[in-house]
Amino acid sequence: MQEINFRLKSSEEDFIPLMALLKAVNVVYSGAEAGEVITQGMVLRDGVPELRKRAKIQRGETISFDNYEIKVL
Repeated sequence: MQEINFRLKSSEEDFIPLMALLKAVNVVYSGAEAGEVITQGMVLRDGVPELRKRAKIQRGETISFDNYEIKVL
């Protein structure tokens, strides 16, 4: 599994929407693809399927998709 560390831009930024996170770390090609893999239950948030496209992902959470593990710092 490939680990990716993603840092939120500043202390003012408390979260990133799940779709935006998947696009920002280049594990999907487009927003449409991000939405599709999320609604199919292929994305895990701290080990639990996350079905909300705009779920607010915060520091300390781990997102798993395909062969990627994204740690939000």
